[in-house]
Amino acid sequence: MPPRSRAREVALQALFQEDLNPRDSRDQIAPFLQSRLQQPELRVFAESLVLGVLRNQAELDALLESKADNWSLGRMAATDRNIMRLGAYEIRYADTPDRVAIDEAVELAKRFGSAQSSQFVNGILDKLILRQEDKEESEE
Repeated sequence: MPPRSRAREVALQALFQEDLNPRDSRDQIAPFLQSRLQQPELRVFAESLVLGVLRNQAELDALLESKADNWSLGRMAATDRNIMRLGAYEIRYADTPDRVAIDEAVELAKRFGSAQSSQFVNGILDKLILRQEDKEESEE
């Protein structure tokens, strides 16, 4: 597994943990990441993903719900919900190319989600890119 993919996997675990046991655990993120990632640059990358998602969660959730026809985030599997938050964060805020962010999210969904998770995640995140591309075209 590529190193940054491993960092995303650990970031997903931290987000999943925070989602199921909500509390202000930001002081626990660093030790969690340190115990799972040996390379400092990967810990920094994973921490930036986790903190970025948590900081922008309300906006990301609203964006995802607007693209998930007939699905609220509360009805989604916790794994899928957090994979999509992570992917949406990378699409909106990180320097990760959009297609790479989607591919990484789909791989996480294949590994940790249900049989249909990868298709579901791909469909929702793809709608984010299409919306963004349409917006950029209208600005030109």
